[in-house]
Amino acid sequence: MSPAAASASPDDRIRNYEDFVRVHAYLLAAAGIPPSLHQRLYRKLADEVFDGGEVFAVEPCEDGRQRRLVLSADESLRKESDVFLVDHAWSFRLPDALKQLREVPGLAERMAALMCVDLDRRIETEEADEKDGHESGSLEHVLQVVEKEKARVQERGRDSAAWLELEELGIDDDMLVALDLSAKFPNLVALNLWGNKLQDLEKVMQEIRKCAKLKALWLNENPVLGKSIDKAILDGLSGLEIYNSHFTSKAGEWALGFCADIVGADNPCSSVESTLLGSIEIIDLSDRCIHKLPEVLSPSNFPSLSKLNIRGNPLDQISGDDLLKLFGGFTKLQELEVDIPGPLGNSAISILESLPNLSLLNGVDSSSIIESGKHIVDSALEPRLPEWSPEEPLAERVIGAMWLYLMTYRLADEEKIDETPVWYVMDELGSAMRHSDYANFRIAPFLFMPEGKLDTAISYTILWPTHDVHTGEECTRDFLFGIGEDKQRSARLTAWFRTPENYFIQEFRRYQEQLQSNSICSSTKIEETPSTKSIRPSDGRALRVYTDIPHVEEFLTRPEFVLTTDPKEADIIWVSMQVDSEVKKAVGLTDQQYTNQFPFEACLVMKHHLAETIHKAWGSPEWLQPTYNLETHLSPLIGDYFVRKRDGMDNLWIMKPWNMARTIDTTVTGDLSAIIRLMETGPKICQKYIERPALFQGRKFDLRYIVLVRSIRPLEIFLSDVFWVRLANNQYTLEKTSFFEYETHFTVMVRSNSFSLLWDNI
Repeated sequence: MSPAAASASPDDRIRNYEDFVRVHAYLLAAAGIPPSLHQRLYRKLADEVFDGGEVFAVEPCEDGRQRRLVLSADESLRKESDVFLVDHAWSFRLPDALKQLREVPGLAERMAALMCVDLDRRIETEEADEKDGHESGSLEHVLQVVEKEKARVQERGRDSAAWLELEELGIDDDMLVALDLSAKFPNLVALNLWGNKLQDLEKVMQEIRKCAKLKALWLNENPVLGKSIDKAILDGLSGLEIYNSHFTSKAGEWALGFCADIVGADNPCSSVESTLLGSIEIIDLSDRCIHKLPEVLSPSNFPSLSKLNIRGNPLDQISGDDLLKLFGGFTKLQELEVDIPGPLGNSAISILESLPNLSLLNGVDSSSIIESGKHIVDSALEPRLPEWSPEEPLAERVIGAMWLYLMTYRLADEEKIDETPVWYVMDELGSAMRHSDYANFRIAPFLFMPEGKLDTAISYTILWPTHDVHTGEECTRDFLFGIGEDKQRSARLTAWFRTPENYFIQEFRRYQEQLQSNSICSSTKIEETPSTKSIRPSDGRALRVYTDIPHVEEFLTRPEFVLTTDPKEADIIWVSMQVDSEVKKAVGLTDQQYTNQFPFEACLVMKHHLAETIHKAWGSPEWLQPTYNLETHLSPLIGDYFVRKRDGMDNLWIMKPWNMARTIDTTVTGDLSAIIRLMETGPKICQKYIERPALFQGRKFDLRYIVLVRSIRPLEIFLSDVFWVRLANNQYTLEKTSFFEYETHFTVMVRSNSFSLLWDNI
């Protein structure tokens, strides 16, 4: 979005609501803020009212690696009933990002906390606090927890099944032995020891084997974990159905009951009656590492099943056809969650054709899938969470995570648009809003100009409800509002979510095959270029030149040329305006006159057209780095990226606007989220970066030539013997932080005359 300022006069200072609407009319319309909220928005802007904290709450999720926003007010929030101001915690131009994080006091710390990339440091602090003032980790404390569960079992009856939650209590090997759990709980069916300090295989197995009736066991995040204990556990406990959240080969009624929420800590049991199975309507089997579904999962045992989730499972020991046949037998099954591509195939449409009773597939209405023709659908993709190494400084962690949070706008007035976009991060409240295809809120950047002038504007993000929202409900926004499949919506969601890699790899391979089949030059005979003839008149007169360019008028002084004001009598037309067939006809120009343009020159002078021209002519030649027009071929690019990542190949790319010069809005990055998000600042091509370029004394350089194309057919090209050598200022490096250093990776520099002489003499 490009907030633009209306032309301002000295009387444009905002004094009342009418002034606000007059000065901000364009901005209000562009932001899509409902007119019914304009007056309320004005009052909050004028009085700087940030009341979101009274209405919303920020909660941790994804194990603290992400946050979400919920409505915490006592009353529901009606559609378009209120509007809220969201502050911008950080605004910057992309080349300045790393420098600001390193130099602005407190900025890196705040951004790291907001983006949840300081989790390890927070955990260290919390653990230190616990060590100082908490009794967790002591045998006495753990015994208290065990005695409470023992009392609950006795209330239900001495022989009742027990479910013991001992997660993150600092239990070590000797404490586990001292607890003597098998004696205290002879009917222990589930034991959770997640996140403790168990490391002695022999002692752990000694105690676990005594709990012979275990149906579920969690040892996640213990030092003892590994292949040796995994095999020992599975061999030593004959009835174990769930181990570390995964189904074992013995999983049956009990494991399915657990995934259907009829078995758990509040309702422990050693077996599940068939009558209970018959009443189950929803089963969530996601991420259980299931290779083959339990045989007990059948239409006869689960006649009421209406919703099934099998995401995140390999299911590689049963064919897709057999799975579809099985699911087709569940006559009441209306909702199915499954990976696509996945065990049921690569097409959502094919799945719906095989299971016509489904009303929802991956949370999307079946009829809308068929109408849109989408083969890949998903409303619950796994979020792409930030990754970092413990030794990485906070500033660099933020750089890696920021593309999951950034927003952008470009400043403009009536005369021009700012060449470089502004990126910004919303404050903690705004940044906690997660994505939904069915969002209940909408946001828009907004520039408030209290003085009526752009240079005094204050940037905000405006937030308002687009549906009724109830207390405790999560508040979401659409990260790609207004962008449909015609603009590659599903592919662009890869910036924030882990989309199916196999699908994009297939698209990449299909695109490669298409490029090779499109090659025409390999089979086309190239005509020989005839000998060049001079265009100078045979009578020796000077060539007449018509131009509208002041520099040409001033500096074209050679005697072979003479300027004319009549384009019809000119031999050469050298103008800045576009000379197309209509202009030639209107002015009276002929094909015998030479112009500084040629038909369809955009095929060469605009980057995306140049790439397309090469691809159509040559397919995918070795001398051209892999190049993609992101407006049309984002999916193959993503597939190419995934293949390179899988194969350990270099994955640096350079983003270039279609038709800008001087490396404006050009970026080098190896971050897939960054590549996709940079599309928001204008149409671009993405080209594989030459990571090992030719260097001059350790620095990047380029040679700029002047080329004159005299004729296309036959092809005649002239090269001037005057050229320029341009060098980067800094030594070349592939250090990740160097990609923000313009003077390392680019060569377009402003130099003094003395330096120009030096370059000319190299």
